[in-house]
Amino acid sequence: MSTAPERANYISPAGYAALKAEYDALLGSERPKLVDVIAWAAGNGDRSENGDYIYGRKRLREIDRRLGFLARRMKAARVIDPARQPDRDRVWFGATVTIADEDDATRTVTLVGDDETDAAAGRIGWNAPIARALRGAAVGDLRTVHLPAGPREYEVVAIAYPQA
Repeated sequence: MSTAPERANYISPAGYAALKAEYDALLGSERPKLVDVIAWAAGNGDRSENGDYIYGRKRLREIDRRLGFLARRMKAARVIDPARQPDRDRVWFGATVTIADEDDATRTVTLVGDDETDAAAGRIGWNAPIARALRGAAVGDLRTVHLPAGPREYEVVAIAYPQA
């Protein structure tokens, strides 16, 4: 395990609330129920062939790993409200950006925290290659994104932020 400090985990208020809700649900509801099932299964005798006990212990380890991961992500979180972005003329965290490629095909993406990504909904992580290339760009800027299929050039067509 690395001892280097984690870089800041930029996240929107809604994204942080989702992480916290998952953490609270696992710790406050799912884990205690599972501990009860494991205790009940352990009381049934032979644990080597007890499916409830074996599965329960395995699931408990998974929950504990997830709780540790969520705790680390929340500790490193830096909540940024995109609606309060002072420089709305450039692409920063939380921006919804319309870009056009060399073939004039447009695409709209929103730069969100890495824990909030949803490619199908156009929500790309702050550290994704395209997001890194777009950071600081203004309307009309050309940016090259280095993708596995090769470099692609995009023009920033529009930038929008949520209203405060």
